[in-house]
Amino acid sequence: MQLYLRLLHYVKPYWVWLIVAMICAGGVSGLTAAYAWLVKPVLDEIFIKKDTTMLLILPGIIVGVALFKGLFTFSQSYLMQYVGSRIIMDLRKRLYHHIILLPLGFHIKHPTGLLMSRVINDVSLMQSSVSTVVKDLFQQSLTLLALLVVIFTQDWKLASLAVLVLPAAYYPMVRMGRRLKRLSVKGQEKVADMTTALQETFTGIRVVKAFGKEQFEAHRFQEKNLHYFNTIMRTTQVSEVASPLMEFFGAIGIALVILYGGYHVVQGTTTPGTFSSFLAACLMTYNPIRALLKSYTAIQQAMGAAERVFTILDLETEEAKDRSKKEISGIQHGIEFRDILFQYEGTSRPVLSGINLYVNVGESIALVGTSGSGKTTLANLIPRFYDPNQGSILIDDIDLKNITIASLRRLIGIVSQEIVLFDDTVRNNIAYGMQNITLEDVIKSAQAAYAHDFIMKMTQGYDTMIGEQGVKLSVGERQRLAIARALLKNPPILILDEATSALDPESESIVQKALQNLMKDRTTFVIAHRLSTIEQVSRIVVLSKGNIVEIGTHEELLKNNGIYGRFYQRQFAARERHVG
Repeated sequence: MQLYLRLLHYVKPYWVWLIVAMICAGGVSGLTAAYAWLVKPVLDEIFIKKDTTMLLILPGIIVGVALFKGLFTFSQSYLMQYVGSRIIMDLRKRLYHHIILLPLGFHIKHPTGLLMSRVINDVSLMQSSVSTVVKDLFQQSLTLLALLVVIFTQDWKLASLAVLVLPAAYYPMVRMGRRLKRLSVKGQEKVADMTTALQETFTGIRVVKAFGKEQFEAHRFQEKNLHYFNTIMRTTQVSEVASPLMEFFGAIGIALVILYGGYHVVQGTTTPGTFSSFLAACLMTYNPIRALLKSYTAIQQAMGAAERVFTILDLETEEAKDRSKKEISGIQHGIEFRDILFQYEGTSRPVLSGINLYVNVGESIALVGTSGSGKTTLANLIPRFYDPNQGSILIDDIDLKNITIASLRRLIGIVSQEIVLFDDTVRNNIAYGMQNITLEDVIKSAQAAYAHDFIMKMTQGYDTMIGEQGVKLSVGERQRLAIARALLKNPPILILDEATSALDPESESIVQKALQNLMKDRTTFVIAHRLSTIEQVSRIVVLSKGNIVEIGTHEELLKNNGIYGRFYQRQFAARERHVG
C-alpha cells in the first residue's frame, strides 16, 4: 500500500484529467449495469405481456445505451492512458536524473547494464501497474458495484447466495499475488543480467573479435536468456492459473443461483424476467471480476519493479548533500591535504594513509608511483568523487565537505586516458556542459589544443558527427578534443590523469604542446607513468603503498637517487634500448 500511495503521488499534476476520466468510467459502469437491468422489461413487457409500445421503445434505448457507453469507453480509456503514460514519463525522468546525481561510488558498484534495466525495463513494467491503477481498478470496481446494485435490487436473498463463494477464492488469490511479486523481482534481475551482458559485449566488441570469443559471448548471453525464460514461464504458471480458478468458483455460484432461483420461478414466486435479469447481471459480473483479478496479478508483478526503482530514489544524491553548504568561486592560496586516509569499501587495507601535502595556487604537481600506489585515488579526492575516511582536504582553509560539490567541480578540469566523447558534433563535444558558447570560442580552444587543423580536414568541420565514443577519430585526436574541452572550461584547477600514456611519440609530442597551453597559470595535478613528460613541473610527489615517500623537483629527486631516481633510470635505460 505504501508503494501504491507513493506511486499515485505522481498523479497530482494530472488530477483534472483523472477526474474527467473517472466521470467517464462511472458512465461506462452505469451503462453496463443498464444492460442487465433492461433484460427484465424486455422479457416481461415484450415476450410475456406482448406490449407493442415497449417493442418500439426498448430497442431504441438499447442502441442509445450502446452509443453513449462507446463514447464514455473511448474517452475514459484515452484519458487514463494519457495520465498513466505521463506518470511513467515523469518517473523515468526523475529516476534518470536521480541516478546521474548519485555519487561515483554508487556507479562503480552497480553495472551500467543494471542501471539501464532499472530506467527502461523496471519503469516499463510499472507502466502496466499505473495504467491498471487509474483505469481497470476504478472502472471495473464501479462496474461490479453497479451490477451488484442490480442483483441485490432484484433479489437480495439470491444475491447473498451468489456472493457466498467469493471469500473462498480470496486466500489463494493473495498467495498467488505474493509469489508473483517475488517472481517479478527475480525476472527483472534476469533482465538486468541480460542488459549488462549486452552492454559489455557491444562496448568491448573489438576485444571480443580480437580474441575470437564471439561464440563464447553468444553462449554466455544464451545462458542468461534461458534463465529469464525459465523465470517468465514460472510467472506465467502462477498468473494463468488465477483465471480458471476464479471461473471455477464463479461456476459454483452460478450453479447455486440457477438451482435456487429456478426453483422460485417454477413455484411462481418470481417472474422469468426478474430471474433472467438477475442471472444476466451475475454473468456480467464475471468480466469485471476477471479484469480485477488480472489487474491484481499485474500489480503484484509491477510492485517488484517499483521496489527496485524506489530503492534507488531513496538514496541520497550529491545534490542533497550540498544543502546549506557554501559556494566557492575560485582559489586564492592553495590546496591542502591534511592527514588523509582512504579505503575503498569492501577492501582490506587503505589505499592512502597519512597523506599531508600543501599545493600553492598556480603550482604544478606530478604524482608518481607504481600501479596501485594511490596516485589516481588521491586525484579523485579533489573533485570529491570520493570522500576520505579520515582527514580533510581544504581549499583556502575551507574543508571541501563544507563546499557545494557543484561549485567545486566548476573549478576543476579533468583530462584522462579514458576519454569520454559523445555521438554528437565536434563543436558540441568541445562545448559540452557550458552555456552561451560561440563557435569562435570553440575554435580558439581547439587551436590552443592543436586540434583545429585536423577538425577542418573533416567533412563538415566543427559540425562533423564523431560517432559513439569518438570512434571516427584517432586516440591522439580524441585526446586533443578533450584538452580543447578543458581549455574552454578554463578551470583554475586541472587534473591530468595519464593523458598521454596511450599515444605514439608523434601524437604525444603534439598533445604535450596542447597540455602546456592548458597547464599555464593553473594549479595542476599530473599523473604520469612516462617520467619524461613531467620534468618541468614545480614539484614531484612520489607515492608508494599509499604513502608519500619523496617530494622535490626533478633535479632534486635525481640527486637523492631514491625511488624516483630508480624509476627514472629504468625508464631511461629502456628508452635507450628501444632507440638502439
